[in-house]
Amino acid sequence: MSHSVELIVNGYIRLNDRAALEKLLAHRQELLRQLRSVTGIDPRQTVAQVSQEIAIIEAGLATIAPE
Repeated sequence: MSHSVELIVNGYIRLNDRAALEKLLAHRQELLRQLRSVTGIDPRQTVAQVSQEIAIIEAGLATIAPE
């Protein structure tokens, strides 16, 4: 999934769509919060993947000037 997120982030960067990147980041952060509260299964692999996606999105946001 991280490669897919990279492609999406790159598309938003080309479009200079900071709002879409911020919305994507908020979604992934909420997903991470929910995963950390899961019981009954081991979400470590998914947590690591979502954390990596958050890093990719944040790097993309750093390339777009704030509005």
